Amino acid sequence: MASAERRDIPDEGTDLSAVKDSIAALTGQITDVLNAFGGTATRRARRGYRQARANVDSAVSDLAERGGAAADAAQDAAYSLEETLEEIVVERPLAALGLALGVGFLLGLTWRRR
Repeated sequence: MASAERRDIPDEGTDLSAVKDSIAALTGQITDVLNAFGGTATRRARRGYRQARANVDSAVSDLAERGGAAADAAQDAAYSLEETLEEIVVERPLAALGLALGVGFLLGLTWRRR
């Protein structure tokens, strides 16, 4: 009977070896999962970086276009003002001269007080 009981009791060395093997396999699986997660996170980060860079490039391009349009509008307005002033001077030279003297006088007073 002692030998029958002995067979039912598992060998401690065999169990310990099986536990070590299971832990090693589990460690390998965890390492694989973490590596896959790290690769996925890296790909997502790179994709996000590329998308952010494209958005910044697009915004800079839009601002450059708007800046160019604003500069063109300002140049057109200055040219239009120049033409208007030229027409006024040609049509009413004495009024233009009086206006120029008045503006000069006001600027002189402003600068004198400083």
